[in-house]
Amino acid sequence: MMTVTLSLAQTDILGKWKTIDDNSGDVKSIVNIYERDGAIYGKVTKIFPKEGDDPDPICDDCDEDDHRYNKKVIGMEIIEKMKKDGDEYTGGKILDPENGNVYKCKLWRENNTLYVRGYLGFFYRTQEWKFIE
Repeated sequence: MMTVTLSLAQTDILGKWKTIDDNSGDVKSIVNIYERDGAIYGKVTKIFPKEGDDPDPICDDCDEDDHRYNKKVIGMEIIEKMKKDGDEYTGGKILDPENGNVYKCKLWRENNTLYVRGYLGFFYRTQEWKFIE
């Protein structure tokens, strides 16, 4: 009997990820990425507020027409409707709850790092998230 081992580690993005602040390098939150109805979603499960910040904030900067407006960030889906495209996930959106902006999104994994790129027109920013479990 022959056993075939598929290397999903490079493309599998499901699980819990530490989000890292671009400027300070501090851990900002934990996001659980999961599959639902054939698409990929990500929900904030924990935040690490700076001293003096609200430990359980709401997204009051979200657009008033967004279903997440004035909802708690903890438990909020910030990644929506991503679809696998080769080794990447595209076609969905990501919300930055700190400023309420929604961006087109691309996700890809390299080892224990998830690259999260948000696009606004021709401009983009890429964050590196670290795998927890």
